[in-house]
Amino acid sequence: MNAVILAGDNQADIETIRVINKALLNICGRPMVEYVADALRESSHIDEISIVGPVDLLKKHLGQKLDYYFEEQGSFFENVDAAMQPFKEDANVIIVSSDIPMITGRVIDDFIDRCADKDADLCYPIVAKKTNQSMFPGFKRTYVKLKEGSFTGGNMFYINPRVIDSCRDFAIKLIEYRKAPWKTAGLLGIDLLTMLMLGRLSISYIEQRFSELLNIKAVAVISPFPQLANDVDKPSDIEMVEKYLSVTKK
Repeated sequence: MNAVILAGDNQADIETIRVINKALLNICGRPMVEYVADALRESSHIDEISIVGPVDLLKKHLGQKLDYYFEEQGSFFENVDAAMQPFKEDANVIIVSSDIPMITGRVIDDFIDRCADKDADLCYPIVAKKTNQSMFPGFKRTYVKLKEGSFTGGNMFYINPRVIDSCRDFAIKLIEYRKAPWKTAGLLGIDLLTMLMLGRLSISYIEQRFSELLNIKAVAVISPFPQLANDVDKPSDIEMVEKYLSVTKK
């Protein structure tokens, strides 16, 4: 299968980390996105890789490691559309952000293997709080308390390219309403939010609701690898990531 790396700009991150493009942030002497590219190349499942972002800068650092380069377009979905061009007819594609430098080929292979068993249009990785805190106790993550435990989301998608258009409007609204609980309730349903507040919301119910709303089969995949859930968003993250990589990449 093939993969897409999203390396578009993020102004908030630029202000915090002081870098031209977040994907090019120096981590242990290498641009952060290079760790992601190398992990995809290490995967036994990945064939071709495309990336969207500042093409000239990315080519300077990544060169022949990637197969396709596309200039960033602006919005999240415009960037996805651009990078997805070579893979529109694929059955499934991996979409990964450029800010999770601790992932490896093994992490990616495990996620793909778990997704392949689901026969789903969209798979999204989640990591248990206890798993994440056991490996990365210093990372600050947002967790959602569900019936099965507390989980945080990953930064990777396994998706059928043909369903992207049908998900677009819903996803845009979900992002727009993320800080407006009542609008979110109108989008997802007050029953879902009520169960969440009461601690009765289950993974299977969330899967069912999203599948119904999007008219696709959407599945949450519990990953044992917290590397795919810990992205670099602030200076303190850089220090912890460099400490981890200085040991694991020797």
